[in-house]
Amino acid sequence: MRGVPKKLLLLGGSAQQVIAIKTAKRLGCETILCDYLPDNPGRCEADRFYLVSTTDEQAVLKVARREQVDGVLAYASDPAAPTAAYVAEKLGLPGNPYKSVVTLCSKDKFRKFLVENGFAAPSAWGCPDMETVLKKREQFHYPVIVKPVDSSGSKGATVLRSADGLERAAEFAFSFSRCHRIVIEEFVEQKHPFLIGGDVFVKDGKIVLWGLLNCHRDPRVNPLVPVGKSYPLRLEAGDIRRVKDTLSAMVEKLGIRNGPMNVELIVDKENRVFLIDVGPRSGGNMIPELLGDLFGVNAAEMSIEAAMGLSIHGGFHAPTGFYATHNLHSDRSGVYQGVRFAPELERYIYRKCLYKKPGDAVEFFDNASKCLGIVFMKFPSAEEMQRYLDDISRYITVEVRGSEHE
Repeated sequence: MRGVPKKLLLLGGSAQQVIAIKTAKRLGCETILCDYLPDNPGRCEADRFYLVSTTDEQAVLKVARREQVDGVLAYASDPAAPTAAYVAEKLGLPGNPYKSVVTLCSKDKFRKFLVENGFAAPSAWGCPDMETVLKKREQFHYPVIVKPVDSSGSKGATVLRSADGLERAAEFAFSFSRCHRIVIEEFVEQKHPFLIGGDVFVKDGKIVLWGLLNCHRDPRVNPLVPVGKSYPLRLEAGDIRRVKDTLSAMVEKLGIRNGPMNVELIVDKENRVFLIDVGPRSGGNMIPELLGDLFGVNAAEMSIEAAMGLSIHGGFHAPTGFYATHNLHSDRSGVYQGVRFAPELERYIYRKCLYKKPGDAVEFFDNASKCLGIVFMKFPSAEEMQRYLDDISRYITVEVRGSEHE
């Protein structure tokens, strides 16, 4: 890698993480992979593989010492991010402060950080068990959102407009929490049509890449689960400035030095910026690939450079055009038959990434892990893009029949 070959330890070998392994090898790195699944796709790409959970800090540290790695990277993975920071800190490798990464990866700790540092934050109550939920139920100000403290992709999250269904929502959230802890927080109403999401990239303590996007949802299946992104951001100039100021202040307070951050935030009707979730890693759903199309950057390459302590090369250019992604999904479980794209939309699609083949089982889309594939689109105008995205189910049909046992 620009000289003497170096070793990079990668945490996670899922389909969306393979690009980091391939990129590292292309840059001349020797790649070592940890994953708890023996049949993960990354195993076939990495130089060496260890069947080790990416959340087991001590086991991963043992691998890192054995291999004498020069860097560690948890690409597009919230659960593995604290492990990467822990190993880097223990071995004196490039990375961000372990305490700050843990704060970002735990929703109740992040809320506490926001309050203590003067950021706008919803009222929130951390709960380690159902007994605490029931004991605090009179304190909740509805509507609230109930979610695990340590999950991403809206897994285990429920919005409640009243106390009806509280126990069921709490049990659902607990079922997705690795540490068996949930947070119940005030649901803040936004003033703009879409949540603000995407990735930013930090270099030498400053945000240098602003990949802020509109986050689209499908209320027919789950109003909390993202089904795509679009650009440019549909937000007033003053609000964009406040968003950037807020994110910059957060990076400074946490002492984040280098690397990507996946963000989700809103501006309320009083023009306050609320940081909903911030992950110390690249986003899923192929956000890095979309930002590559927009800015002419290689997000995986930049992440590897940050993890190895190398000079981060960007060479961004200003985006031109109107871009969108759509996460293919099903409103019912069954057997996948295929996907049809209306001809009038097909002319705007420039990339298709399909995860399923006919005959595969598919599940109802209640969290991001049930995505069937992603399509990338470029439109000639904002109006044309909005027209298609507002009625996307009319132009994309995912064909599913019965159940897999029929």
